[in-house]
Amino acid sequence: MTPDFSSLHNRNETAVFEAIGELAPRYPAIGQDPGLLADVACVALNRLPPRYIRHTVDFSFYQSDRERVEQAREVRAAVRHAFEFVQARALMGARS
Repeated sequence: MTPDFSSLHNRNETAVFEAIGELAPRYPAIGQDPGLLADVACVALNRLPPRYIRHTVDFSFYQSDRERVEQAREVRAAVRHAFEFVQARALMGARS
């Protein structure tokens, strides 16, 4: 029997993708470049602890309100950092 792991995913992925969509207009130098936005997602996700789940409801059910607020704060901070990091790298590359 081969187990099916296709339903497993990192809960932070959806939160990071949503935060990128919200914050992208603040970073016009990179906010329209799909490749750079993917880089932002990678940098942000690598700054966050992985939270693997099968169903979103599973994670929500076991989280307290305080934990949800803290997770949202951590995600936004990681995404802001990622935008700044990728933007700085992109500007350095443009100067080369």
